[in-house]
Amino acid sequence: MRCITIDDAPLALSQINDFVSRVPFLELVGSASNAFEAMELLSKNRIDLIYTDINMPDLSGLDLVKTLVQKPMIIFSTAYSEYAIDGFKIEAIDYLLKPYSFNEFLKSANKALEIFEFKKQSESNIHKEKLTHIFVKADYRIVNIVIKNITYIQSQSDYVKFYLENGTNVMSLMSMKTLEEMLQNTDIIRVHRSYFVNIKRINYIANQMIMIGNQQIPLGDSYKTQFLDCINQHGL
Repeated sequence: MRCITIDDAPLALSQINDFVSRVPFLELVGSASNAFEAMELLSKNRIDLIYTDINMPDLSGLDLVKTLVQKPMIIFSTAYSEYAIDGFKIEAIDYLLKPYSFNEFLKSANKALEIFEFKKQSESNIHKEKLTHIFVKADYRIVNIVIKNITYIQSQSDYVKFYLENGTNVMSLMSMKTLEEMLQNTDIIRVHRSYFVNIKRINYIANQMIMIGNQQIPLGDSYKTQFLDCINQHGL
């Protein structure tokens, strides 16, 4: 599980980082000494679990979590037991009272792992049947887009543009990250920071370029391995 740690006390932060490093199923993506540093980490990375102190200057751990739209799992750590009730009110999965031992930390981490694996299994069951269409907002309409009719998708500032097989297109206010989550388990795959393609619409691939009809679409280095794995599965 990908996690971050947040604590304004250097010794406490060092300790929790050490504990994370000793747990095989935890990956420390980054550490922060305040909530604002944590926000930057969260904006740039997919995070499954947050370990955060509560009582911090400027913005507390509780207030930080309240700002998050999509909340990872939360485990609070603090020296003040009275914060426990507040922590559970915002659906923290556990609470570590300082000072805590490695065994206490590991018990809490195992609890997070159980929840993580359960969610993964639930999502897997949901996606066993391939997604056939998505609904997106376009101007003042909600448009039903059939997945197989998409040829490719391009990011344009804060919008994404769906190019369809009939030559029409649909523009929607949406992030590429959100779209990537929506299109899991479909034939639409991300190939560049600004592009998705329908692998069934690809004519050929050459020199880091994907051809769909007359459209050249760049293949980004960071997406190349995932893309090649995907097309190998389809026998291309």
